[in-house]
Amino acid sequence: MRLANVNGRAVLFAGSTAIDIAEATGGEFGPALENIYERWDAFFAVASRIDTSVGRTFSDDDLRSPAPAPRQVFAIGLNYRSHALETGMSVPDVPATFTKFPASLAGPFDEIELSGDTVDWEVELVVVIGRRADRVPVESAWAHVAGLTVGQDISDRTLQFAAAGQFSLGKSFRGYGPIGPWLVTTDEFANPDDLELGCTLNGEVVQLDRTSGLIFSVPQLIATLSSVVALLPGDVIFTGTPAGVGIVRQPPRYLAAGDVLESWVEGVGSIRNTCRAFAR
Repeated sequence: MRLANVNGRAVLFAGSTAIDIAEATGGEFGPALENIYERWDAFFAVASRIDTSVGRTFSDDDLRSPAPAPRQVFAIGLNYRSHALETGMSVPDVPATFTKFPASLAGPFDEIELSGDTVDWEVELVVVIGRRADRVPVESAWAHVAGLTVGQDISDRTLQFAAAGQFSLGKSFRGYGPIGPWLVTTDEFANPDDLELGCTLNGEVVQLDRTSGLIFSVPQLIATLSSVVALLPGDVIFTGTPAGVGIVRQPPRYLAAGDVLESWVEGVGSIRNTCRAFAR
C-alpha cells in the first residue's frame, strides 16, 4: 500500500491515481496523515476495502511530506560501513544519534534553499513509525513501522562542525529534510532489510549502496532508540547515509544554486529537489 500527502490530505494510491481517504471512509480516517498514523491498526484493517476505482490524477507539485507532523525526528550518523570507510572513522558501537528539527522536513519535490557554500547531500532510507514502540526487542521491531520512504539529510557542513558540533542545527535549515514521494508499507517489500538506495547530482550518480550495508539495521535502531525513549506514531527515523557525500571528495564538492538532486530507494520511488540561492 502506498500512502501520500496530496495538498495536506491523506490519499491511497491505486496505479497512477489517488483516492482521498477521508472521503472514501466517510470521514472515519484522515483527512491528515498524522491522524491515520495515530490509528494505524484500525486503518490498516479497513484499507483493503477502500474503493480504488474513484481515484483522481495528481501532479508532483501536489505531493507534500508523507510524515507531516512528527513529534520526534531521529537521525543516525555514520551508519554505513562504506561511509565510515570514506571518512576514516571507526565503526561505532552504538548508533550516533541526533535530531533534525521537525520544521526542517519538506516535500519530495520542494526546492532546497542553500544556507551557504558548504551544503552537502546525504540520501537515506527513512522510516515512519505506525505503532508506539517502547522498549521494543529487535525481533518485533518491524511490526511497529508504518512504512518506508526516501529522504535527504541535507547538511550545512560549516555549521554542523562549528562550536564542537552542531549536527542538529546544521541539518535543520528550512527544507533540509525532503522526504517522499509517498510511504510504502512494509508488506510491499520481499526483504525490507536489503534495498538499493542512491542519488544523482545533475544526472551523475554520486551515491549508490544497499541498506544491507547498514551498521545498525532498522530493527536494531528501533530497539536501541525505544530503550531510551518511546517512539510515537508518525515519528521519523533517518537511518544514515552511504559513501559518496561531497565533504570527503578531493576537492570537496558541495551543492550550488541550480543543481538538481534526485534520490531513490528501491521499491519506494524517487524524489527530486532543485537547489536555489539563500533568500536574504
